[in-house]
Amino acid sequence: MVWGHSTWATLGILCNSRGDAMKLVELSVQDFVGRLAGGTAVPGGGSAGALCGALGAALCTMVSSLTLGREDSKPSWDEMKQVGDEAQALAAHFLDLVDRDAAAYQEVVAAARLPRTTEEEKNVRHAALQGALQTAALVPLETLRAAEKLMRLAKPAIELGNPKVVTDAGAALHLARAAAAVAMANVRINLPGIEDEAFVGTCRQEIREILKRANRLFEEADRHFELQLG
Repeated sequence: MVWGHSTWATLGILCNSRGDAMKLVELSVQDFVGRLAGGTAVPGGGSAGALCGALGAALCTMVSSLTLGREDSKPSWDEMKQVGDEAQALAAHFLDLVDRDAAAYQEVVAAARLPRTTEEEKNVRHAALQGALQTAALVPLETLRAAEKLMRLAKPAIELGNPKVVTDAGAALHLARAAAAVAMANVRINLPGIEDEAFVGTCRQEIREILKRANRLFEEADRHFELQLG
């Protein structure tokens, strides 16, 4: 299907002056917030959740940078260096998911708009929609996995990082939890429309396992965070 400039606009897709699609992550913060507040479905909660993850990962990198080189933190330098490196890569992954989540939603809309006059058209539309719904579930599932990884980085950032920026490490932890909650909801909302029972069962099982681990991680890290706050 060929998409014209007006069709992009209808779906809430960003375009430059030539009508080429743009990435959400190329927007300024103010413009991104403006797009969220606009009258289109893109960007939506999934992209916002992934952005929460990117912000949290960036904060972990910051805490790492402000810990390395401090003599009183020397025993934790190696671990905090690893936290910083992994968080930097994770931030890039989350930013990619900001746009991938929007693209997944657009794929569902495009499939739903396919013609369904003839039996052949109905079959093509059905297959496209099923594929799009699976993608729309898999992308936030990937965000959920990344959010768990971010919690695993935020925990040592809180426990071993420069105490002067412990609130920033705590912010990373809470942003990770927000990203996880949004991602989980966006996986679940797409599953009822998917006919592949094995796919649905696998997704639901992974959600349960991740949330169990993530809740335990959050509680442990947040307990330490609260102690440091005094």
